Amino acid sequence: MFQVRKSDERGLANHGWLRSRHTFSFAEYHDPKHMGFHTLRVINEDRIDSGTGFGSHPHRDMEIISYVITGALEHKDSMGTKAIIKPGEVQRMTAGTGVVHSEYNANPAGETHFFQIWIQPKERGGAPGYGQKSFEKELAEKPLVLVISPDGRDGSIEIKQDAEMYISRLKQNLSVEFALRQKRGAWIQVIRGRINVTVENSGKELLTGDAVSIENQASSELSVSIKGLESSEFILFDLS
Repeated sequence: MFQVRKSDERGLANHGWLRSRHTFSFAEYHDPKHMGFHTLRVINEDRIDSGTGFGSHPHRDMEIISYVITGALEHKDSMGTKAIIKPGEVQRMTAGTGVVHSEYNANPAGETHFFQIWIQPKERGGAPGYGQKSFEKELAEKPLVLVISPDGRDGSIEIKQDAEMYISRLKQNLSVEFALRQKRGAWIQVIRGRINVTVENSGKELLTGDAVSIENQASSELSVSIKGLESSEFILFDLS
């Protein structure tokens, strides 16, 4: 299965200080056809105005990942963590048995644009945890960078699920190949630009905000080819 989710098909929430696009059902946006993909439950593309943000609120039994595109995001939580997430940085918060956190725009010059992603953990409960790392250097040097994985390999941040998250800043006319293992699914979310995704000689063009889901139901690896039709940035999820 190879299916496109267009940018303007996503849910839209406009609260004035917050403008958010919901890939999957979230808060007041409900679509029974889009409740998640494999263990991927939430992809929210958020833009928050300077001096505003999300006050303290609880989470549990979820792996929560934030990736900042522009601006700066201030994070505080009940584990005692206080951090600023900057462009090119990825943060993972394991909610476990329960954690309270807040997120505010730390950019005095304007909005902060970031993606918040929720992945269901392999097991419920467990101690809350936190991880954060900049991948700016890797993103400048490699066409596809592993940032989240179940084993923390290649300098990625560890997650409590058989799920991998890659980020690419793909230059125009360059391509990257990805081997999707059998019985797994891939979700590709375009952050900016224009790419072409080809699977088994079938190609689909994706623009900013678009996404595509790919299911490998074969008994062997499935080759996924991604080409930058212009300089682009995207996230690729590889999910059990």
